[in-house]
Amino acid sequence: EGKPGAAKVQELRHGYYACVSYIDALVGRLLDRLARLNLAEHTVVCLLGDHGFHLGEKHRWRKWTLWEETTHVPFIVVAPGITTPGSRTEEPVSLLDLYPTLTELAGLSGPDHLEGVSLVPLLRGQTSSWNHAAVTNNGYREHSVRDKRYRYTLHANGSEELYDLQSDQNEWHNLSGDESLADVKERLSVWL
Repeated sequence: EGKPGAAKVQELRHGYYACVSYIDALVGRLLDRLARLNLAEHTVVCLLGDHGFHLGEKHRWRKWTLWEETTHVPFIVVAPGITTPGSRTEEPVSLLDLYPTLTELAGLSGPDHLEGVSLVPLLRGQTSSWNHAAVTNNGYREHSVRDKRYRYTLHANGSEELYDLQSDQNEWHNLSGDESLADVKERLSVWL
């Protein structure tokens, strides 16, 4: 991957932000069109990305890590009659939750073998009983699980990473060797 110079970093970030800005403008055009056609109040809108992206953090460029920067994605759902404008949640969710959520919003039932769970309770603002974690995979036996506070990663070679995202949002301090957090690792490893 190498370490680009300051000018190249600026160019790369500029290109990425220009792309995001362009997509944002296109989403705005789509939403305006839905409103002009009087469809906005009868249309579920779901906006998401398939992965995050490193822009130089930890000397990484692109995706393909199990850190927060690439596993945290935009995931926006507007469901007329269900969601409150401007509302948000900090609960961990997964892209696997998209299908069961959309089927419930459409009044359909999904197959029993789905791994995700419907996010409709969160869309309604019901967070008190949410007890789920988000699991991310990045190749064979490379897994990470995140709850509201911690991220635990287990690599194929057996090495581990544990970060307290409340006090270490950039994931600089690997706490996997801290025996006082063994219960956190055990609780999160159940999801893997």
